Amino acid sequence: MPSSPPGRREPAINMPALLVVAIAVLVGIHLVRGVLPDDTDAEILLRGGFVPLGWSLRFGITDVAAALDEARAVADPEVAAFRVALVRYLSAEGGSGPGSILTHAVLHGSWLHVGLNCVWLAAFGTPVVRRAGTMRSLLLAVATAIGGALVYWASGPTSPQVMIGASGIVSGFMGAAVTFVFHRGPGEAGEPGRWPAFLRNRNALAFLAVWFVTNAFAGLLASPLGIAAGGGIAWQAHIGGLLAGLALFPLLDPLRDG
Repeated sequence: MPSSPPGRREPAINMPALLVVAIAVLVGIHLVRGVLPDDTDAEILLRGGFVPLGWSLRFGITDVAAALDEARAVADPEVAAFRVALVRYLSAEGGSGPGSILTHAVLHGSWLHVGLNCVWLAAFGTPVVRRAGTMRSLLLAVATAIGGALVYWASGPTSPQVMIGASGIVSGFMGAAVTFVFHRGPGEAGEPGRWPAFLRNRNALAFLAVWFVTNAFAGLLASPLGIAAGGGIAWQAHIGGLLAGLALFPLLDPLRDG
């Protein structure tokens, strides 16, 4: 009896190449930062992270004198001294660089931080990239990173808290996926050319409701419960990224062209 032809081998990594490269970049950057001197790493965070106060100084929304007064008014002397030093650093630099609205997304605070973002990026990014392709997905990633940073900025224009992490992009891909993964038939979520359709899908709305509640609790309780270090979770950026994904993906969805 002739032997049957060998079956097709499944790929070792069943994930779009774009996401494999993105995860490798995020992990690689964090790995390199781990071997840098502390002062060099701090410089990278201040230059690459998104600082609302730095942007407000750059674009004239506040001035150095007002920022210094606000920093000195903090009750904790150590925190006040740190904020004063940060204001002086930012003023010497002319505020935060415009590029930080994107570069913040490739920096993370810990291995747990980068690991969780990579896991969720793989989970929600995979259906989006497979549906939209590489270039549209890259455009979505840029837009959601910007959307997350802008909402974080709007929530506290003079905040000195440095925001880092790809959570805005992860939330944006999650929002993008919501517009079509619950689709089961005509008139439901993801129907080409019908942007509001997913808003009539009960499963999609239930998912969004749970997400907003979970995000609110995470933002409010992370620091008190010791779940997040430093400044806690930038839940505002999560909301900005999600809303950007919900709003923009129906416009980027290639099926709407059909």
